[in-house]
Amino acid sequence: MAPEKEFVKAITPQSEDFSRWYIDTITKADLMDYAPVRGCIVFKPDGYELWEAIQQDLDRRFKATGHRNAYFPLFIPESFLEKEKEHVEGFNPELPWVTEVGGEKLEERLAVRPTSETVIGYMYSQWIQSYRDLPLLINQWANVVRWEKRTLPFLRTSEFLWQEGHTAHATEEEAREETRKMLDVYTEFVESTLCIPVIKGQKTPSEKFPGAVATYSIESMMKDGKALQAGTSHYLGENFARSFDIQFLDKDNERKFAHTTSWGMSTRILGALIMVHGDDRGLQLPPKIAPTQVIVIPIGPAKTRERVLAAANELMSALQNANVRVKMDARVDLSPGWKFNEYELRGIPLRLELGPRDLDAGQAMLARRDTGAKLTVPLADVATQIVALLDDIQSSMYERALAFQKEHSKRAQSIDELATIVRQERGFALAGWCGNDACEALVKEKTGSTSRNIPFDPPAHIDHCVACGHPAQHTVWYARAY
Repeated sequence: MAPEKEFVKAITPQSEDFSRWYIDTITKADLMDYAPVRGCIVFKPDGYELWEAIQQDLDRRFKATGHRNAYFPLFIPESFLEKEKEHVEGFNPELPWVTEVGGEKLEERLAVRPTSETVIGYMYSQWIQSYRDLPLLINQWANVVRWEKRTLPFLRTSEFLWQEGHTAHATEEEAREETRKMLDVYTEFVESTLCIPVIKGQKTPSEKFPGAVATYSIESMMKDGKALQAGTSHYLGENFARSFDIQFLDKDNERKFAHTTSWGMSTRILGALIMVHGDDRGLQLPPKIAPTQVIVIPIGPAKTRERVLAAANELMSALQNANVRVKMDARVDLSPGWKFNEYELRGIPLRLELGPRDLDAGQAMLARRDTGAKLTVPLADVATQIVALLDDIQSSMYERALAFQKEHSKRAQSIDELATIVRQERGFALAGWCGNDACEALVKEKTGSTSRNIPFDPPAHIDHCVACGHPAQHTVWYARAY
């Protein structure tokens, strides 16, 4: 059997075992490796380059909305966590503690950062004195630790990377506006850059962030029909301000508590990127986020190599001048077929093949990763055609993902119908909810699904609660989730 067929055969088909497909894909594509510490992974260069690209895009968006970066300690005193009881109770099962240093027991335990609301709240209490100090808009790029019982690379690991924004405002109106604005920033980024359609909405009280007044989320659908929370934004009210005494002197010369927010997106978004677009041949990367957008593969016998390489380098320069991220694989010890399959596995959006016959005909061959379509392009037009093709691939990938989401999103009038949608048909179910926590818990117990959010713009309104039949106060998306 040829090497290229062996290489692709190593990936389990999605229809056979989606979880196995996921692990096969991220390991064969060289995105990560398992660390010697339970639940932790190593980001290999190909995986970390994707996170860097996400970082750069989001960081630009944050700064455009007035936020600045800072960095806060990894270790948090236990007394800080105890000041916000609901917050610490929400994280307590996952908290790792530092209790001893240099053989001596610490006077106070230190939590290894699960999130930074408490330590940032303390610092804000030192920095904010007057209304002139507001709003305070800060973001942090950091790692956090949550000792997960069940782990899955990128999606749920004991240590992961993320950004967490923390802001303080003079009024509730300003703070709530911030939470919705940052949710919109996430939405625009995920949909326009990652080509992942999302559902925006508010979490139910049982699903909101510990210590928050309100939590808003964007939810995405994976190819196995499960949901993945792609980003969250929290209005914290005065809860953390009161716990940490974040007060300011207002214009009316009265002391008031600040209204705070927090919002975050983590490396689990890489898992979403992989599971929304990947297929049985491996990754599919949207052009805007792909570290390499075009791979150039020179082909042909050794006697034509010098001529082909010279032409390939000219095309490389033209593409670089057009701001296309391009690389060449000129290795002679691997067949073109093996290379084609390798770069399909790695998800590179476009492949450019160039051989002596192509040069004789004054053309190059292009192959799209998303559709597999091949087309010949005149050498003089390669750069302009590729720029247009990358734009088309970007929009096509979003539309395909959106069509999949719509096809697998249905209304449920009963718990049995909801169970069928999320378990057998593998999708999202839109159902009514009376607002009672017991009904929400019953749906989870009977169907294995959780409420994802109460969408801002539901596609339909269902007038009765799916659990008890009483009038519905909300229309909710339910799904099995990662």
